[in-house]
Amino acid sequence: MIPIVFAPTGTGKSDLIISIAESLPIEIISMDSMQIYRKMNIGTAKPSPSEMKAAVHHMIDIVNPDEEYDVYRYLKESSEIENDIILRGKIPVYVGGTGLYMETLIYGIFDGIGKDDSIRDGLLKKEENEPGFLLKKLSEVDPLSYERLHPNDTKRIVRALEVYELSGNTIGEIGKHREKNEKYSIVFLERNREELYKRINSRVDSMLEKGLVEETRELLNMGYDEGLQSMKAIGYRETISFLKNRFENFEKYSDTLKKNTRHYAKRQIIWGRRYKENELNINRINLSELSKEEQFMRLKDMIIDINKKSAFL
Repeated sequence: MIPIVFAPTGTGKSDLIISIAESLPIEIISMDSMQIYRKMNIGTAKPSPSEMKAAVHHMIDIVNPDEEYDVYRYLKESSEIENDIILRGKIPVYVGGTGLYMETLIYGIFDGIGKDDSIRDGLLKKEENEPGFLLKKLSEVDPLSYERLHPNDTKRIVRALEVYELSGNTIGEIGKHREKNEKYSIVFLERNREELYKRINSRVDSMLEKGLVEETRELLNMGYDEGLQSMKAIGYRETISFLKNRFENFEKYSDTLKKNTRHYAKRQIIWGRRYKENELNINRINLSELSKEEQFMRLKDMIIDINKKSAFL
């Protein structure tokens, strides 16, 4: 079986898996929808050059910020890399916090319901006339998607409402009937909420010290507009607003960035909780309850145990 290590932002998954790579023949396949973009390093908490040297990483820096990228392409490219790693006698380990990518690996592409441009156009027109309509409607008909989708992810919000209009069911309800890919085993890394939020606040402070504002300014100077999907990501969206004087001061900008990052982590936690242990191969580790050495040994042992169920070790 192949391990998928999923955790909310700020949990410490990257440091932990890189340290494990020093003692196991693993290669990391990033499961992060923002680290695919070149030039966006600080705001995506991308591994440093030294970390990339310490452990082989894949699916990082593969497209420019203005290039289209979707889950279809991720599934195709990550699967090719996964097979290549196995053929070379190494252990592929997916690591990240993008729930949609994890969902696609386990259940495949959701194509069960077709598209209807008239419904989409109607929803977008309604939002134009009544700002906030889409989110309000989603909260009423599909609370789970409302919790897990980012408020600015208009594309997926509209798709969720479109599926409901066409089928009378939510994406989650329809997805329950998909066939699972049994070759994957998930390891959820968790922390107690208060500790996680403190780590997130500290992480944002570190990003600002490293030059998040300067990195964002440079991206804008290179012509990457704030309307791009990549530039709407948490960190860049708030920083663009700061650069365009939409915040009263730096402190207000920093506080908003921390709050939005905590909300994003909450949505990631919701992704993790929707999977049931009796339905999938799932392991959970609460890092708050363990010392650093215990964290290392627990995750390392899990990766070994998962791969003993296959021919990779």
